[in-house]
Amino acid sequence: MPSHIDHLFIGALRPLPPEGQMTGMYKHPARGPVAVGPEGFAGDYQGDRRVHGGAEKAVHHYPAEHYPRLAQRFPHSAAILKPGTLGENLSTRGWTEETVCIGDLFRVGTALLQLSQPRSPCWKIDHRLDAEGASLFVAHEGIIGWYYRVREAGTIAPGDAFELVERPNPDLSVAAYWRATLEHRPDPAQLRAMAAAAGLAPDKAQRLAERAAWLENNPTTT
Repeated sequence: MPSHIDHLFIGALRPLPPEGQMTGMYKHPARGPVAVGPEGFAGDYQGDRRVHGGAEKAVHHYPAEHYPRLAQRFPHSAAILKPGTLGENLSTRGWTEETVCIGDLFRVGTALLQLSQPRSPCWKIDHRLDAEGASLFVAHEGIIGWYYRVREAGTIAPGDAFELVERPNPDLSVAAYWRATLEHRPDPAQLRAMAAAAGLAPDKAQRLAERAAWLENNPTTT
């Protein structure tokens, strides 16, 4: 599916209303090429490095297609619901959670990115939109976005081609992964297969394996 980068966003830390926690969600569009390496884009920052950023969450991608759905659900926030609002670095059209897979390798500009995991929505989305329940809506609807690790450093600019070059897990879309993790009692064998997927973030693989083991050791009773 040919595509290109519509927008590239980076940003410094700012306080998040109403309580003032520092966040990197407020980003601005880059006009030219930006260097990207193992820790993400030059000039881009994350407020809580325990849950955002780092090698396995170096670059955040969010589909532009999701913003109209969010605006329809939260009309009082519609004015700000546009690409960049949820803290993404990359914005495109044509790629969604249904059409990208865990482990996908993309050539973007001169960099090589690998899809490592979905983005797990957190409470900061509620505060960013001033909309109670926004993060739960994003999670329930599966309009979550995803993260990349940087396999080859380089530069990326708005307008650069966004090209799929390798797909090691064609049966494990981000949407399928997300749906399985939300199930109350998923099939342990499915979880183990997902944990073994090439390119999945190691901590996610470990959690899937641990959950599979727990389910196997705690079967339902009839």
